[in-house]
Amino acid sequence: MRILFDQGVPRGLAESLLDRHQVTEARQLGWEEVSNGDLITRAEAAGFDLLLATDKNWLYPQNLAGRRISLVVLGQSLWWLVRSCLDAVVTAVDVATPGSFVEIPVPRPPKPPHRFIL
Repeated sequence: MRILFDQGVPRGLAESLLDRHQVTEARQLGWEEVSNGDLITRAEAAGFDLLLATDKNWLYPQNLAGRRISLVVLGQSLWWLVRSCLDAVVTAVDVATPGSFVEIPVPRPPKPPHRFIL
């Protein structure tokens, strides 16, 4: 499967996908500033099977009905947080079908309470 990483997708994620998929970053194609709607259209026209993104604007996905490309959106872009959900991300990519949309929630750990030392 050919996967396009949108701007913000952690590069470390590619290592978990490369054994079964081909990964390209939007910035490698000069598409890092392209709007979401145009990006998905360009990616599909270029033969990508899946777009992986972190942009919260994808929460209201483009109409994917009839499209050949699928969309997986991560809830965070920080690698140390995404890594904790790696199995879910890999599974979502592996089972994606044309026109599908999956959002992977990536929870932030709770902040520790502030302590003041006097």
